[in-house]
Amino acid sequence: MKIIDGKQTAAQIKAEIAEEVSRMVADGQRPPHLVAILVGHDGGSESYVANKVKACEVCGFRSSLLRYDDTITEEELLSEIDRLNRDPEVDGFIVQLPLPKHIDEQKVTEAIDFRKDVDGFHPINVGRLSIGLPGFRSATPAGIIELLDRYGIETKGKHAVVLGRSNIVGKPIASLLMQKAQPGDCTVTVCHSSTRNIKEICREADIIVAALGRPGFVTADMVKPGATVIDVGTTRVPDASRKSGFRLCGDVDFDNVAPLCEWITPVPGGVGPMTICSLMKNTLLARKGIF
Repeated sequence: MKIIDGKQTAAQIKAEIAEEVSRMVADGQRPPHLVAILVGHDGGSESYVANKVKACEVCGFRSSLLRYDDTITEEELLSEIDRLNRDPEVDGFIVQLPLPKHIDEQKVTEAIDFRKDVDGFHPINVGRLSIGLPGFRSATPAGIIELLDRYGIETKGKHAVVLGRSNIVGKPIASLLMQKAQPGDCTVTVCHSSTRNIKEICREADIIVAALGRPGFVTADMVKPGATVIDVGTTRVPDASRKSGFRLCGDVDFDNVAPLCEWITPVPGGVGPMTICSLMKNTLLARKGIF
């Protein structure tokens, strides 16, 4: 069993980005500028955005955080998005989800200029990804592909099982794993809440990507020896022994599954750090004008 260390890999990639940005600045160019919009005071969202701002500092980016109370109207938020779309000094921006219930998240996503959509959620970027064209890849799937690549994990001809069909992780990672590339060239099965015989399907997998948001869902009897297991789950579960009062729990029963695997990602320290790292890579691409 070998651990896929997302924390170490992300640090290496951010160092590479910082080096490239340093060269840009030395050549008289401005650094990439990422803007984050945070609506309300959700604890998880606050933490995620703070980590993104910190990553910008490490990479040498300029970052701006725009905070709004959860009373902001949909019209006001869309107006702010329009302003950022038109600002030539802003290379990319994100609207941290979830949003208050009175705001249509899909409408907000579609309002973002796809050329500044560094989260990779806009339908144009999703469509470009699905047919193999350049574009911004959704951050978590892009991070998974980066890990498979940097660890030299063979994917060609492998059977990959994706657990979960979300627009943010499940669908895009299935699309990326299917594409004629390395990593890629997999035969992909997508399982979800209505899938029958999930255990039997998983036991046939060479690669399992668990993105259900159900702690400990993947158990040892679902994994064949020598498989690669990528755990996307990051559910907060109560833990009185921790100062925070909770701990992060993945979708995989790590202690019992890990001994069976050739490769496995831990939680925390696996896919999570790569998600923010992918956002940094997308922002650098936006600054360089990939479209």
